[in-house]
Amino acid sequence: MPGDHAPDVVDRTPALRDAEPSVDAPIVPGRTCPISYRYGPRVFRTTPPLRTDTLFVVGGLYGNVFAADAIEAMLDAEGRNARLVLNGDHHWFDADPADFARIDAFAARHVALRGNVETELAADADAAGCGCGYPDWVADADVDRSNEIIRRLRGSARDVLGPRAAALGALPMFATAQVGELRVGVVHGDCWSLAGWRFAQETLEREARAIGAAFDEAGVDVFASSHTCLPVARAFTTGAGAGWLINNGAAGMPNFAGTRYGLATRISVRPSSAAIYRAVGRGVSIEAVPIRFDADAWRRRFESTWPAGSPASISYARRISQGPDFRPEQAVRAGFAML
Repeated sequence: MPGDHAPDVVDRTPALRDAEPSVDAPIVPGRTCPISYRYGPRVFRTTPPLRTDTLFVVGGLYGNVFAADAIEAMLDAEGRNARLVLNGDHHWFDADPADFARIDAFAARHVALRGNVETELAADADAAGCGCGYPDWVADADVDRSNEIIRRLRGSARDVLGPRAAALGALPMFATAQVGELRVGVVHGDCWSLAGWRFAQETLEREARAIGAAFDEAGVDVFASSHTCLPVARAFTTGAGAGWLINNGAAGMPNFAGTRYGLATRISVRPSSAAIYRAVGRGVSIEAVPIRFDADAWRRRFESTWPAGSPASISYARRISQGPDFRPEQAVRAGFAML
């Protein structure tokens, strides 16, 4: 979860640290992740699917209570057969106990997976730091600030939830859904690790062959992820013909320069007129839709919890007010189209 910077679209795969950590390798807080974060694509074959006509996948809410309200309004507008899966990191900036409680209640009303944030909030030890698994192109100072944020947030989790904070670590790491003729694998990071970066916009092209094979191994048509904080969407060639990957970046922060809305993934048998970009597979729309929360109220709330000079302010204040240096055209890859 980098801060307000957004690197250009380049091949970063050689710098990844999360791919195959050694069992005996030391954990570097915020850089490497516990072995318990790892799984494999075949887990999606044995996970019973959630069945719905419209699926919203929301990752990286980051404690934005105004985005949570906007998401529930979007869901209500869809009608009865629409479901929401929070695919991790719904907590992050909500160090204020009242906000933490609101986000916790929001997650309890829907299907909630855990991201690295929820996993590390439940941990007794600080060995993994924030658990982000940051790759080498993220500066050490950003990593250190994220580790500071999780320490403060862990205190809020204990204050609000008490012993129930441990339950955050028992949330699932992945889920599946059936939308029309498409089977969807929902993850936080990638299909190999809770905090994996192979579904990041920086690494996706180099990983294309491995990702294409993973669709076949997982038995899914779509992977929906977040974690890497910037959105990307791409179709892949698979043994079954095609697979689609869509990473919503962040629901609780802007994803593009000069914007003030978050993004959600929407997968539905009916297209949305609000979609920013889309692919269609077997009659099902796979889309990025804006989450239009009260940006001014959110900025004020963020600044009151994380004033200037605080770790979250240094890493994220500019992005929250101006968006990252990233454009929709960088997110939209083969098989998806701008609308």
